[in-house]
Amino acid sequence: MSVAVLLLLGLGLLEVEGRCFFNRTKEHCVCYNLSEENIGSIVQCIAASVVEFRGGELERYVAFPINDLDPPTIDMLGTLVIRKIIFGDLLVPEILLARVLRFFSYTHVQELVFESCVFEGRGNWHEMAGQDLPILSLHFHNVTSAPLTGREQDLASLGSWLETLQELAVTGSHLTSLPCAIGRVFTALRSLDVAQNSLGDKSLMSTFCKGAFPQLQLLRLQRNNLVSYHSVCESVQLLPELQHLDLSQNMLMADPSSSCQWPLTLRIFNLSNTGLDEVLTPLPPRLEVLDMSCNHLRAVDISLGALKKLLLSQNVLQAVPPIRNYPMLDTLHVDNNSITELPWDEVKLLGHLRDVAAAGNPYNCSCSGAGGLQVLAATGHLGQGWPQGYTCHWPPGYQGRLVEEVPVSVLQCNRAAVVAPVCVTLAVLGVAGAICLLRSRPRLARPCRRW
Repeated sequence: MSVAVLLLLGLGLLEVEGRCFFNRTKEHCVCYNLSEENIGSIVQCIAASVVEFRGGELERYVAFPINDLDPPTIDMLGTLVIRKIIFGDLLVPEILLARVLRFFSYTHVQELVFESCVFEGRGNWHEMAGQDLPILSLHFHNVTSAPLTGREQDLASLGSWLETLQELAVTGSHLTSLPCAIGRVFTALRSLDVAQNSLGDKSLMSTFCKGAFPQLQLLRLQRNNLVSYHSVCESVQLLPELQHLDLSQNMLMADPSSSCQWPLTLRIFNLSNTGLDEVLTPLPPRLEVLDMSCNHLRAVDISLGALKKLLLSQNVLQAVPPIRNYPMLDTLHVDNNSITELPWDEVKLLGHLRDVAAAGNPYNCSCSGAGGLQVLAATGHLGQGWPQGYTCHWPPGYQGRLVEEVPVSVLQCNRAAVVAPVCVTLAVLGVAGAICLLRSRPRLARPCRRW
């Protein structure tokens, strides 16, 4: 069997039967349990842009002879439109992967994904030295492999390719550390996703050492073992291009006396579900998106002139944050808090936003609690939660009713709007009446002058 066939099999040779299924609309082809007997079904994947191989155990093919490709085979690989290959549920001997990976240089594959795979042994990567690959995105999810520590020589052999990689994801794989040397290899990396692992505060500090990930813009650290808000802040200070940081689902402990400054380049900051009970400052002055939903915030009183989206759902807020502190704001989510009403001055400012979510709060529907929400709903800015998600908790007569159903008159909920015109009208009528009264009085006769 030729090396080209092995490459198209995606390392998916098995002893059990399987076949491929092609979705022409999505240009997606999935192959299950391919074997030498049913390899013919892979032909229908030729027109796919995404090919997925599921199921396999490749240990018996470690000794399989793999020779250099001949020109016709190289030309054939260059005609394929495959841009993404996914390997799932495979036992992959690393030595076999090291021998096959170099042939991807003849394809247009830009994204390589390994899901629920076990990497066995240790490969000889010297054949990859100086080899460039078109792959720009590399993803590993729920994988098992040998520790990364002490593999500097392997990284050096892969350097020509890894120096051009732009996206790297290692998620749900019990990762405890990324050695400093690894970060220094990825000089062009823009996105790093290491969510759902076991990274701690100390390992994070060594991962983002000086010179590591110099072009990194997006960093996802969601759901790890991070504890110290201050320590994480110090760890990412050496990332000069960082714009998007996700720390969600880490139980962070904050030190109010900490004065650590997050990277000034940060634009998107996700601190949702981190157990915080206050918004710690200083925050990056150019921040555009701040997500602090699912925390224990009782109040938010910060000023961020560039902020566009403020997400505060599922906290214990008693009131809406002062909108005047965010002149560029267009999105505000405060649903599922403890807000009882929206003051009229805030309603006017909220009306200028494009997206307001305030469902699931215990609203007071006696006056402005209902009136303000009805005014906002009339502008069309309350989103999908209206009206079902907006119910009254007080007064007792309206408890459980939808805010939309509460009869609200201008006289009840904005008396100033009625009283002021009435007062002006009465004043005008009073002046007019006085003038008329003066004009209607008879003139007094003047006394005659005596000569």
